[in-house]
Amino acid sequence: MTLKEEISKEKLPRHVAIIMDGNGRWAKQKGKDRIFGHKSGVAAVREVTESAAEIGIKYLTLYAFSTENWNRPMKEVNALMSLLVYSINAETKTLMKNNVRLLTIGDTSRLPGKVYKKLEETISRTSENKGLSLVLALSYSSRWEILNAVKKLVSEINSGNVDLNQVNENNFANYLSTKEIPDPELLIRTSGEQRISNFLLWQIAYSELYFTDKLWPDFRKEDLYAAVLDFQTRERRFGQISEQVNF
Repeated sequence: MTLKEEISKEKLPRHVAIIMDGNGRWAKQKGKDRIFGHKSGVAAVREVTESAAEIGIKYLTLYAFSTENWNRPMKEVNALMSLLVYSINAETKTLMKNNVRLLTIGDTSRLPGKVYKKLEETISRTSENKGLSLVLALSYSSRWEILNAVKKLVSEINSGNVDLNQVNENNFANYLSTKEIPDPELLIRTSGEQRISNFLLWQIAYSELYFTDKLWPDFRKEDLYAAVLDFQTRERRFGQISEQVNF
């Protein structure tokens, strides 16, 4: 029996989020520059997206570019932006064929005009697709997102549209960029690093964390299946005890 066949469709995580880490180290191991690693990571994005759709995952969020990444050398930033445009152009037909809807979270207003335009075109073109929702976190960080949500909420309170005493976790979440996206049940990070790196901090309060030593360009379908199978062995208690959960 293959790993894919072992997966229980009844216990699938509805939303999987991935911190795609290790492109630079992968390239360095091969004596190449970091840009080569980023280009090679596109194949992993394609495989993981296809496999997530195949097994029935509804949302897949990929940490593609953080707000902190703007501080990288300009050559690398420009190459990443060009790669993003190229990838969107190359993959739009595949997204349509596989019924995948493209979404984004983050401060996308900071993206170069050409990138933003192509992104919006593909989001619009795939908006009616009903299969997997592929969410690209671009120019994203949790601290930016939470601070931005607080500013919106304060503005609403000051204008009298929201009663401060009525603010709770549920309605605060409506001010986040993920307001229409369920919280991830499973967060995967590649490359052996075991940290969250300012990613979905509010949303992963009860997510299962899965770390793998695989560098992102080497991550393939079987690696996603292994992570999902590991998730399915875990007891998710949400602050309760085992007897309550299994009652």
